[in-house]
Amino acid sequence: MATLLLIDSSVFPEGGSASRSVTAAFRTAWEKQHPDGTVIHRDLAADPLPHLDGVAASAGFSDPATHTPEQQAAFALRVELAEELERADAVVIAAPMYNFTIPSTLKAWLDQVIIMGRTAGETPSAKGTPVTVVASRGGSYAPGTPREPFEYVQNYLEAVLNGGMGLDVDFIVPELTMAPSNPAMAELVPLYETSREKALQEAATKAKALAENLAA
Repeated sequence: MATLLLIDSSVFPEGGSASRSVTAAFRTAWEKQHPDGTVIHRDLAADPLPHLDGVAASAGFSDPATHTPEQQAAFALRVELAEELERADAVVIAAPMYNFTIPSTLKAWLDQVIIMGRTAGETPSAKGTPVTVVASRGGSYAPGTPREPFEYVQNYLEAVLNGGMGLDVDFIVPELTMAPSNPAMAELVPLYETSREKALQEAATKAKALAENLAA
């Protein structure tokens, strides 16, 4: 049976979160293709992971046989997260832009799940796994826009997920999500609505295509 790893990181609930709406559309389409499959859902806002500390970091670079009890406990979480990633046939990650970058909770997941010699390094254990990143943002940081130089979400995640972990990364980018609530952006509401509908459609299409490929 197929397994989907779904990671949400928005601090807002689905009704007020652009990224959660898109990941939910992805999940719905996926489950239609794999009704008996498994969805591993990590809600990093509702259940945040601890940030990587010296104990957990040192455990990742030492022989497990030499771990102290504290290192054993810290490394057990990292192994659990790595195993979830390795079990997944596909991954969808919500990465809303907060202050020009990803939420700290998502960074905590990355720091914990990246284990050199396992999920990262010369032969990453989840290499080639398709990952769809929902990179929502309140404005537009697209090429040619004034804020293009401040785009630190897609650039960073492409580097770490693909370059560091060997994952097959694709992006869905709902933008201008602040337009409905910001009077100064009122004229951009139609563009926001177009972007939102495109993102929802892309999520459904990508999820269906990935599910069908696995079934083939």
